[in-house]
Amino acid sequence: MTSNEKNNSESGRFLHSIRLQGDLCKGCINCLKRCPTEAIRIRRGKSRIIKEYCTDCGECIRICPYHAKKATYDSLDSMADYEYTIALPPPELYPQFNNLEEKSVVLNALISFGFNDVYEVAAAAEQVSEITRKLIKEKKAQLPIISSACPSVTRLIRVKFPNLVENISPVVSPAEFAANAAVRRAQLVTGLPREKIGVFLIAPCPAKVTEIYSPLGIKKSEIDKAIALKDIYPRLLPLMKEVAAGETRHQLPHEINKAGRIGVSWGGHGGEAGGLLTDNYLAVDGITNVIKALEDLEDDKFKNLEFIELNACCGGCVGGVLAVENPYMAKVKLNILRKYLPVSGARIDEAVPPYAYRNEEIEYMPVFNLGGTVEESINLMKAIDKLIEKFPGLDCGCCGAPTCRAHAEDVAKGYATEKECIHILRELYNATGAED
Repeated sequence: MTSNEKNNSESGRFLHSIRLQGDLCKGCINCLKRCPTEAIRIRRGKSRIIKEYCTDCGECIRICPYHAKKATYDSLDSMADYEYTIALPPPELYPQFNNLEEKSVVLNALISFGFNDVYEVAAAAEQVSEITRKLIKEKKAQLPIISSACPSVTRLIRVKFPNLVENISPVVSPAEFAANAAVRRAQLVTGLPREKIGVFLIAPCPAKVTEIYSPLGIKKSEIDKAIALKDIYPRLLPLMKEVAAGETRHQLPHEINKAGRIGVSWGGHGGEAGGLLTDNYLAVDGITNVIKALEDLEDDKFKNLEFIELNACCGGCVGGVLAVENPYMAKVKLNILRKYLPVSGARIDEAVPPYAYRNEEIEYMPVFNLGGTVEESINLMKAIDKLIEKFPGLDCGCCGAPTCRAHAEDVAKGYATEKECIHILRELYNATGAED
């Protein structure tokens, strides 16, 4: 480990919510070849996640045929830790259900499940859209503004694209905005101290979980727990049937169910950008496509853009690995649900609340640097170039690294040996055999 990597690792900033269940791992290279940041190695027959490189995009969970990659999140039982609980349902929750014509059915079901209050993330998304429109119009942010809604993407920018860090939106994510607003409403209504109020995000992906414990540009998240969408989904189904049948309709305040088309559309690809009412935007989904777009953006290949929406998951947040429905089918359901909604239901009537903006600098974290100093990096680069000449350039993954170059870097840093390349090992074996 280089001195730079050691310092960053010891700082505790590199958190991620994907873990390996070693007894299920067979040491195949499916995850190795699909990881977009080359964060996975196969060592001693088991995969290993390099936490500094991991952005929690969830591709390894999606591709693993043995279900050895797991997302870390909170249990539904943790609701018992609080006197008053608030659910934050994201817009991608709605299209998980068949034949849903009213959002209120889902919101009522959440109350029936045991939450004391519900605050739609979609409503907060409309307010974030409104703030962002003003920033663009008044040019009070670095253009093009890059959405901060996908934590996997913002982490990727922070570790790999230093020139784009200042373009990340200064506005907090809709989930964080919703949490702040919900906590303030709960304290006003109940009079309870903050520690007795639990805010629960229904998370569609592990990156959303990670952001709670390592928030972007703020000191501490107002979200207390993250529960997996796939866990609460089966628990809501029977409750939704009761609500639809008129058996358990709750008297919901108007502000609970007020998100319109703009907010709900955030759940799918292009929804956030569409809510800005501008044609000068770029919307990209799929982590591989996102990386290519960021590379082109850093090379100044895009001109006159005002906003860039980037989603690590194909289809947008509906494609998160903790979701249930096929993302493309979910997008169809989302479009159907939008027909019955007003354009927008949540507005900022007064001044923009201070919690809408990040209050800490977003740092560049150079985890992909070869060395801690220029001299160290140059020496490692020379060693890597010599090693690459020895390797076949097949990028087969049999050495336990995703590419020959990645293996050369591992060898140069002392993490692996040349002989782990089966082609070099075969040459050594043949040479030894010829001498015998």
